[in-house]
Amino acid sequence: MSMKVPIKGEFKKALPVLETLQKAGFEAYFVGGSVRDALLGKAVNDVDIATSAFPEEIKRLFKKTVDVGIEHGTVMVLMDDESYEVTTFRTESTYQDYRRPDSVTFVRSLKEDLKRRDLTINAFAMDNDGVIQDFFNGERDLKEQIIRAVGKPEERFHEDALRMMRAVRFASQLGFQLEADTFYAIVVNAHLLQNIAVERIQVEFVKMAMGQNVLQGMEAFFTTNLYQYCPGMSHGKVALRRFSLFPRPVKKERHVWALLLYFLGIQQVKEGAAFLKHWKLSNQLITESTRILELILYRHHSPLNHYKVYTFTPPIVWETEDLLELLKLPCDKRAAANLIHTLPIQSRDELDINGRIIMEKTNNRGGRWLGEAISMAEKAVVLGAIPNEQQAILEWLKESKYI
Repeated sequence: MSMKVPIKGEFKKALPVLETLQKAGFEAYFVGGSVRDALLGKAVNDVDIATSAFPEEIKRLFKKTVDVGIEHGTVMVLMDDESYEVTTFRTESTYQDYRRPDSVTFVRSLKEDLKRRDLTINAFAMDNDGVIQDFFNGERDLKEQIIRAVGKPEERFHEDALRMMRAVRFASQLGFQLEADTFYAIVVNAHLLQNIAVERIQVEFVKMAMGQNVLQGMEAFFTTNLYQYCPGMSHGKVALRRFSLFPRPVKKERHVWALLLYFLGIQQVKEGAAFLKHWKLSNQLITESTRILELILYRHHSPLNHYKVYTFTPPIVWETEDLLELLKLPCDKRAAANLIHTLPIQSRDELDINGRIIMEKTNNRGGRWLGEAISMAEKAVVLGAIPNEQQAILEWLKESKYI
């Protein structure tokens, strides 16, 4: 008897898309991770749809569509303020670069389509009644908590080497074990990860690092040697092991990178930024991660004060104290909370003086001196040396010979 799950939530919202395709004489199914999550009783946040309809046939059936990946058979259908990726059943040719197929052939067979998917637990399809199609024993692997490649693992990993990272990522997220042949195929082919864009590896690494079972995922990451083909990681096994022992799942991406820098023993912000640039992180994420590292290192030997809280910003300070506590390093969350609560200003915009006012009061033109005067006034106000009042600030600047 076929498995069946209730049609609710995101599946129910997307039913009109399936039904439109089916009424036109085509097959249509929910596929992939959303079906797996439904079988595991997890929340489903978005759904993917596969169909026997070819892209031009899909476009004729719906009023609003966007060609998001039409060369690979994917059309985005816009319906009821929602968007759904609808992809034609397809098979793929040989792969020359371990990333992309040389060509894609659209087919009418669901089984042919599912044969090219990465893992058995991602190769489910579900119809509009909630009946599951499972050609590769994915249900058994879910029950036995096993990560297994569809078909021959070596073929799957030669098609797209990123699938090896996806396998260890799912080990971390789900707490599953790699099946023996799949594990061995990753060990043999780990070097193929060098062919994959760093940005794609980064996404999978972060998901693994934030998994509920990171110790399990990281163990697979080490033992398969995948880590050796990630930027700056070839000698990072000890650091990664320490990261995997962090006492709770990491919730924010900037915490992943800050902790990794710390465990790698990086002591300089410039060195940390260079490491993160190799991972192709955004400038904002690099800044946030290295600021946390800098504050962790500062807190090893110095207490917080208002100016440190102000310059690092309250969110970074609070998150760092939390990380310090979990790392069993010196921290003082009560003092941090008090300093955050009693900050005289939160930003320079709140300073009761600006460059225009200072120039008017001194009859001087702007220059380097003006920026220095404002910076010193800002610091004095934050540290409580003077109140945040225009006249008091001006008098202090004159007495201190900044104006």
